[in-house]
Amino acid sequence: MLNNEEAPDRVFHAVADPTRRAIVERLTLGPASVSELARPLPMSLPAVVQHLQVLETAGLVRSEKVGRVRTCRLEPAGLRTAEDWLRRQRTAWEGRLDRLGGLLTETANDPDENDEGEPS
Repeated sequence: MLNNEEAPDRVFHAVADPTRRAIVERLTLGPASVSELARPLPMSLPAVVQHLQVLETAGLVRSEKVGRVRTCRLEPAGLRTAEDWLRRQRTAWEGRLDRLGGLLTETANDPDENDEGEPS
């Protein structure tokens, strides 16, 4: 299991690549074999396997091998890592912007200040 500080870094690194995003998007439709995932991609099967390893390390994809077929599926908990980080950032920025908006409203409504921000 990744620690809380490394997990978002690995997830964002994994989805920074368009090929890996395409794989994640395909897996939202359901599990797929590695060869199914590789079919529409303009690269070799070993290259796709390397991308899948990055996604697995980030906790976004889980795979299992049955016989000669390796099947991959999306791991929702990995996506929640990114979602939680983004939610925390959004909450922090919304609070900052609300405070700024309040300050601007307060300044605009202050009858003791003129256009230059100096007392009348």
